Amino acid sequence: MAENHGDLTLVKPKLGLMGAAMNAMALIAPGAFLWMTFQLQAAATAPSGASVAGDLFAGIALALGICFLTALSYAELAKIYPEAGFASCVYFAEKAFLDARKEKVSGPVSMARMAKLATGWAAHLFYWVYPGVMAAMMATLIGYIYTQFTTQTLSIPIMTTIAVAFTIVTGYIAYRGVTGSTLIAIWINIIQWVTLAIFTVLAIWYRLANPQHAEHWAFSGPIDIIGVHSIQGVLVQSTIAILILVGFESCTALSAETKDPEKTIPKAIIIALIVQGLFAYFIEYFGAAFMVSEKLVNGTGTTAVTGMAAAAASGAPIGDLVKLIGDSLIPGFGFALMMTMAFTVVIAIIGTTLSCFNTAMRVTAGVAADRELPASLGYIHLEHITPHVSLSTLVLVTSIIAAIGVRSVTGLMGITLASNLGTFILYGLTCIWTIVAYKNRADFNFFKHGLIPVVGVITNVIMAAGILYLYIIGNADAKAEAMICFMIAGGWALVSIVYIMVTTVGKTYKMKLISAMIRPEQLNILVQALKEDDCVIGMTITKVKGFGRQKGQLAGSSDQASDSISFIPKTRVDLMVKEWDVPQIMDIIREAACTGNVGDGKIIVTDATDAMRIRTGETGIWAV
Repeated sequence: MAENHGDLTLVKPKLGLMGAAMNAMALIAPGAFLWMTFQLQAAATAPSGASVAGDLFAGIALALGICFLTALSYAELAKIYPEAGFASCVYFAEKAFLDARKEKVSGPVSMARMAKLATGWAAHLFYWVYPGVMAAMMATLIGYIYTQFTTQTLSIPIMTTIAVAFTIVTGYIAYRGVTGSTLIAIWINIIQWVTLAIFTVLAIWYRLANPQHAEHWAFSGPIDIIGVHSIQGVLVQSTIAILILVGFESCTALSAETKDPEKTIPKAIIIALIVQGLFAYFIEYFGAAFMVSEKLVNGTGTTAVTGMAAAAASGAPIGDLVKLIGDSLIPGFGFALMMTMAFTVVIAIIGTTLSCFNTAMRVTAGVAADRELPASLGYIHLEHITPHVSLSTLVLVTSIIAAIGVRSVTGLMGITLASNLGTFILYGLTCIWTIVAYKNRADFNFFKHGLIPVVGVITNVIMAAGILYLYIIGNADAKAEAMICFMIAGGWALVSIVYIMVTTVGKTYKMKLISAMIRPEQLNILVQALKEDDCVIGMTITKVKGFGRQKGQLAGSSDQASDSISFIPKTRVDLMVKEWDVPQIMDIIREAACTGNVGDGKIIVTDATDAMRIRTGETGIWAV
């Protein structure tokens, strides 16, 4: 894998620790998920159909523990591979095996490449489905607000249109560049923290003051909220809760745009998870669960339900809770307070989707720069320095995923599970790569590079198995949700396998002509470098003359200000190689021929449709 991903020569480091951490914290987005996933967790059931709402807090705690195990592994990999650039976890996977085996490049069927491809598949399942979940949730939220004003519901086509429009607008913000995205992320995080602090304080006040004289609380007290009621319930809840905690690792895709990434990125990973996961989520979920009572009602007449059952049946139970608080403070104030919080949730959803867009398009561009995806996906916009082709494709895929999610709660849960499945696989693999990367290093630490990643692998495997468990034993809704998950994951896997097989065959049997125009005095250095790597068995040398952007005027030339053109003597080196070897040879040529001065030359790669060895008549790749 090349050290330079996504044409990083265009990318300049602008982010400090706050910028990197804020981008990751925006993806975790507690302000958005309290509003949306509280209903999913209140409605969660065991395979038998029994409610497991009582274990929502313990489920979050388990998911948070899993995330910390993985976050520590990500942080350790980021320390030794700060050059990962856009490719992030995909780079970690390949480099860990290359370093462990003391190899420079990965072959078509090498473990390094297999690790890279497996990680890339999981990363794309996570990062490319996740924005679709957010777009569907945004449409659901707007539908809820519309119903509050009109008592009517929006149709599926309108909900789909809202999700697509939201995707396009957020995609445009991401297209404008990481600096603008970071400023937006900072403000969105601040708005979330203030809103959640106010909500939690008011929720605790509501329980303690009991202004509506509630008699039956969903939880008897703080111990009941944080306690474990059933192991099965905790496992089910944690498969949902993982969605609200992911994103801490996203800053690794920003390493090329971060100052001193070796130190900054590992700190940003842990800070993001501590601030949003350990503090924000624990505080807000405690407050919400603490105030649920029979005063929370959904439905009318004989169909009315109360307490956690009402939270499970509501499109936005947090909005209903906020209305109870507001009306208890000032009669009639509940609706205005609910709408204010709903507006902050809209902002939070923008933040988490924007952050995921930034991560997803960079990972894709990094993999494309490594020639494992179409090269066009790695193109960088010259003004905004964003992988705009990847982003455009991502917007299209997000719109399709969101269209599935807005159709029903089952559809929304199905795409959520697909994103979660990618998350568990990605996190588990990253823990494995940490072990591989450090096992032969002098700085190996049994606790950090052995025990923690091993436990991380085990817990992530258990979480992924939980989704399969829901499908095998679950009720009709659980099976339908899991089926959507597996259809998305399976479809992506099938497309990936077919694409990899086709491109691998092409790279193995196709030929390329590499022409390098270099300084004559660098020729012997280049020949020696190619010889040492044993990757070229022949070359053609030609003396040529030419000029480039500077019109042949070298630094310090007296004619530099004139319009005259000078032809500079160069040496042209032609190499016929397998397509698979192109990245390695380009890197060797650049390292050997580079002096760092104007006029170092160019490397040009062109297709070679056929070749023949005159003596034997061998053709194609066998003639090289």
